[in-house]
Formats: sequence, structure tokens, C-alpha cells
Amino acid sequence: MGLTTRQFHLNAFLMTIGHHEAAWRAPGSSLTASWELAHHVKLAQVAERGTFDSIFFGDGPALQGDVRYRPVGRLDPTTLLPALALVTQHIGLIATASTTYNEPYNLARRFASIDHLSGGRAGWNIVTTAGKEAAENFGLDDVPEHHHRYERASEFVDVCQKLWDSWEDDFLIGDKTKGSFADASKVHRIDHRGRFFKVKGPLNVPPSPQRQPLLVQAGSSEDGRDFAARYAEAVFTAQQTLEDGRSFYRDLKQRITAFGRDATRVKVLPGIVPVLGGTEAEALRREEELASLQIPAYGLSQLSSLLGVEIGEDLLDKPLPELGDVRSVKGHQSRFQVITELARRDQLTVRQLLTRLGGGRGHRTFTGTPEQIASTLQEWFESGAADGFNVMPPLLPSGLEDFVDHVVPILRQRGLFRTEYTGRTLREHYGLTRPQSRYSQSAHSRAS
Repeated sequence: MGLTTRQFHLNAFLMTIGHHEAAWRAPGSSLTASWELAHHVKLAQVAERGTFDSIFFGDGPALQGDVRYRPVGRLDPTTLLPALALVTQHIGLIATASTTYNEPYNLARRFASIDHLSGGRAGWNIVTTAGKEAAENFGLDDVPEHHHRYERASEFVDVCQKLWDSWEDDFLIGDKTKGSFADASKVHRIDHRGRFFKVKGPLNVPPSPQRQPLLVQAGSSEDGRDFAARYAEAVFTAQQTLEDGRSFYRDLKQRITAFGRDATRVKVLPGIVPVLGGTEAEALRREEELASLQIPAYGLSQLSSLLGVEIGEDLLDKPLPELGDVRSVKGHQSRFQVITELARRDQLTVRQLLTRLGGGRGHRTFTGTPEQIASTLQEWFESGAADGFNVMPPLLPSGLEDFVDHVVPILRQRGLFRTEYTGRTLREHYGLTRPQSRYSQSAHSRAS
């Protein structure tokens, strides 16, 4: 295969000790690594050795999963990223934070601080948080309606961007003799008054190396796609087939253009759970070994949570029941659609569906040799379905090590992925420039 000038973007989605729900039962897996710094340090350094663009941590303000059947509980990623910044030099650091259960000022300040501490490597995965458990931790009886959450999220991001813009880059005077530290006219109140928020500003953190973190979004519902088209610079998504991947990619790029943005500068990264083996038979055996460790009660609990409908053990060997229209779902609309379409398309029983979902909760699991995985990624990349991939190892750290040691060299050999870092910031890794303050832009316009 010939070399290409367009190259992959790779993000490592690091979830506890692996994305497979039975990862903790695999031989050699640690029961407590999810909240140990050394585990996360090793993962970050392995991903950086593979010259990944970034690592990413999901999060939610509730105990996720059933503590009876799997280790649960995870560190707040916005506290973890500064620690990882100290033990890495290049790789981007992306944390999830909710617009439903935070306030814009605190979150804007937190990410600006992380960007300073990491030298410009911070990213924010923007989520609206579905799930009744989270709502009940914040004085609500149920999760806010889907559309309401996205309306709040839009205003939330608008406020954060105003706060990150509230300092112009040339604010500093630094004249010790005259006692003049800064030009106060370069630091601006934002005086935001909206439906959800009232924020005076300015931010109490000077401009960070990137000015604002890389903005990431992961929802694929109608509201999620419009939100991504308006704000996101990288989009994590879940599609099971190449046809679905191309359809999502094409639709999102059209929406981005409709918002007046450059669609080539927004990177679409489908999730993939790679189960690797030296031979195809070995990879299939590893997949079967993990599946044999799954606990049906846990899978049913997770499936019920994702679908928003109780699925009982009496349905294990039956097809997934009719569940109504996706628009009636309050929570994970995009995941609801992926899962129900998978079950219908492949005519799966609930038990078979649980096996298929065990590795990635609706993200595509691909089992094979490094060459086979590299080829399927290349096919998606060159067929208009992806700008790169959100790599979700089923086991950690071994699954990430296998990908870095055996798949990345093939991608490099084919000219599809970098051999070394050429940028300093996360934005540079993703081919993006540092945004200017809106005040600086208006000043430049007046001057010209």
C-alpha cells in the first residue's frame, strides 16, 4: 500500500483496568489499580511511547456499575491530569466533565489551570450526563430532559469560551520600576446573563498556552450531533459498521459546514475495542476467554441502564423486546439506537447481545491479528468514515501495550501515523491553531 499525506489521529480511552466488563477477572488483573496513580502513570507513558495524540478519561458524578460484580469507583480525572502532566512530555490529556452538574466559572478555571500545568495539553470532553443516579446526587428526582440538557450545555460552553477569552494575550506590562503589572483594559468582564447562567467575570486565571482546551464531544443523537457541529474539535462516536460510520461522518461534516465552520478541522474518531492475537485463532480464543468471564446479571443491569428499560433474566434467550422510539428516551439516545440496531440487524438474543456489548458497550469490537486490525482501521479512514480512532483496550495495561507494540508500527510503515511528535500542544497534535481572544480580534479589525 502506498504512502498517504493524510494521517490518523489516535486517542487512548483509558477506562479503569480495561473496557471489557470482565477485565477484572482476567488472570493478572489488579483489583485496585483503578484508583492507583502508578497504574495511570504507566498507561500514559505507554500511550506516549506510541505517539498517541491524547489519552482520555470518562467520568460521571455517580457510582457507575454494580459493585457486586465489578470493581467500580474512579478518580476525578481533572485531578488526575496534572499528575500525569508531570510524568509525560507530549501527549494530550483529556478529561470528561458534565455541563449538567457543574458551573461554568469553576470548570473554565479548572481546565485553564490544567492547561497551564501541562504546558498546553488539556482537553475537555463535554457531556450532559444521562442517568437518574447522577441526578439524585444533585437534589433532582430524575434526569433532566434530553433537549433541556443540551440547551444548558450550549450556554455553559458559551460562558466558558467567554471566560477563556476574557484576558488578551498582551495584558502583561511587568514594569517593576513604575509598579505597573498589567494593562487593566486588556482584562474584561463578560457580564453574561442567559437562561441558565449569570456570570460577571473575568476569569481569575491568565491566558493558558492553548487559550482554551481542545473541545471534545461524544453524543450522536440529533441534539448531540448539532452540539458537536457547533462546538467540538474532536468527536468520539460509536458505529458498528462501515456503512454506519460513513453515514455519521458525512452527516456530521455537513452540519459543521452549516454552522459556518471548517469541517476538515473537526476530527471524527470512532471507538474500537481491539482484541489482538498473533494469529486469528489466538485472537478469537482471547475473545472467548473474556466472554466466558462475563456475569449475566451485571450485563443485564448495564443493558437496562443504557436502554432505560428493565431487561430481566427471563429474556436472556429471547430477542430484545420492542422498546419504542429513540426520541422518547431521556438518557443515552445515541447508545440506545446503536444497541437496538445491532440486536435487530444480527438477530441476537439478549444473551448474545450481552456478549457483543461486553467489550465496548456499543463500540465496535474487532478481533484479529495486528495486520487485520491495521487494515480495518485503514479501510474506515480511507473510505470516509473516520479521521482517526478512539482506541478502547479490553484489558489494561496489556491491551494498550499490544496495540502500541504491534499495531502502531504497521500504521507507521504504511504512512498512516506519525513516528514522532512534531507539535507542542494538544491543539497542534490535532492540526489546530490557538484561538485568539475575541477582544484581540476586534481590536485587530479596528486597527486594519
